Amino acid sequence: MGLIRVVITRILEDIAAALAVLAALVMLAAQGGRFSDNLDVATHFVVVFIAVAVVAAVLAILTPPTRLRRFTLGTAAVAIGLAGVLILPEMFRKTGHAADAETASLHQIKLVQINSWSGRNQTLGDTADWIVAQDPDIIVVEEATRRFQRALESRAAYHRTCDPDDRCEVIIYSKVAPISAGLPKVREGAYFPATRATFAAPGGEFTVIGAHYTWPVPAGPQQQQSLRLTTMARLYDRERLIIAGDFNSTPWSFTLRRQDKALGLIRRNQGMLSWPAMAFSRWNIHMPLPFLAIDHVYAGSDWVTLGAERGPALGSDHFPVVVTLALPPTD
Repeated sequence: MGLIRVVITRILEDIAAALAVLAALVMLAAQGGRFSDNLDVATHFVVVFIAVAVVAAVLAILTPPTRLRRFTLGTAAVAIGLAGVLILPEMFRKTGHAADAETASLHQIKLVQINSWSGRNQTLGDTADWIVAQDPDIIVVEEATRRFQRALESRAAYHRTCDPDDRCEVIIYSKVAPISAGLPKVREGAYFPATRATFAAPGGEFTVIGAHYTWPVPAGPQQQQSLRLTTMARLYDRERLIIAGDFNSTPWSFTLRRQDKALGLIRRNQGMLSWPAMAFSRWNIHMPLPFLAIDHVYAGSDWVTLGAERGPALGSDHFPVVVTLALPPTD
């Protein structure tokens, strides 16, 4: 029994040390995202490697006090510290919340942002039922196939705005008809499904853009999409602009930080983990612990945030994001 205990202890020590080193190396590489889009890929997995470092520390604590245990605990602490450098700015970022909701005008809008995953969503009816139950003024949907359109439009009367050239992959649904719609055709750079709708409102019109980015791997196309979006956004009143979508990019990445700065808008949801919500759609298995914050809602300085929350796991691999915004009085 003594030999078995020694072997098990050695295995735990080695596993703990390996996990701690792995977490520290990945988080160190992630710091290079400041100057390399390839290294920036590592930043998206901060939450994962914080968990890896914590597991390493717990395993080390279970082993006898040796030099290797001290090394493991120190390395795990370094990994968590490096991760904190990336994640803490998001936690202290201002999100435009109103100090007192009563100071906002009666012109409020409730927006639901959701990637419907309708190609694999086995419960599109339930997804559509939940969306309708929220009674949103605006719904921004990505991966909106005809199946999703039929499911939602059979349950509620919304105006649909989308780009047929993109097969309506991104749709803006609205209670009121937009006064104008459509984005300029940009051929340069990566394929970028998006749509735009502009609405009348007290004090002037406001514009909503829905967007869907590709994955950050390989590096390059997502950054091109971000450049195209920021270029398009300059065509509209920035103070009243709203942009929502599946950006496949986390707040701790330098790519999204650069986009935040370039857009000049306030991201209204904060550190909201939204993927994955679904692991195996065939068996309707939900994921209780999402680890990527990739669905976002931006709004210009004229808007105040009355609420921002994550919706429940539906049939999509994304959790929906629900944001309520209001325009302050114009007089």
